[in-house]
Amino acid sequence: CRGGKKMLTLFLVQTAPLSGSSAEELDRCLARMAQGDTDALGRLYEITSAAVYGYALSLTKNAHDAEDVMQETFVRAHLASGQYRSQGKPTAWLLRIARNLALMKLREGKRTIAMSPEDWMETFADRPDFTSEDAMTLTQLMDALTDEEREIVSLHALTGFKHREIAEMMDLALPTVLSKYHRALKKLKSTLQGG
Repeated sequence: CRGGKKMLTLFLVQTAPLSGSSAEELDRCLARMAQGDTDALGRLYEITSAAVYGYALSLTKNAHDAEDVMQETFVRAHLASGQYRSQGKPTAWLLRIARNLALMKLREGKRTIAMSPEDWMETFADRPDFTSEDAMTLTQLMDALTDEEREIVSLHALTGFKHREIAEMMDLALPTVLSKYHRALKKLKSTLQGG
């Protein structure tokens, strides 16, 4: 599929993985939020919204549901900021909230609807280099993965989590996460090559 590698790269780098210095800033934002600083919520959103949205999208496979999950994640984070205890993993804490909300949304709807090429076009509308062919390719790529594989790839590629952290977050053994991650990459490569 021509342009497939470009397409996968566009999706995976829609947001850069969060760095260690970001974790420190996120911890400060959460501490300020707990003290009632509303500007801190804005900064938390600014730094993490793309990663939270991408992760929610990988779980719900629906742009509107992902948007709802992302918004509700920040509402819940604001309400729970006083209970947050820094362990150097603020992004993991935030994504646990997003994961729980996404799974609740899926249970409520008892469905997972794959995004259409039109949905992908809407999601990447601000990217002038994103074409309708790219949207079809991305739909194929995401459909090639199981829900669990898509979640693992998203956590690693979108947020920069280490496999060990993903295993802890998903309550899976590290070898299982590694195996599923490598299997997912092989599936993506095979899909891109038309095999």
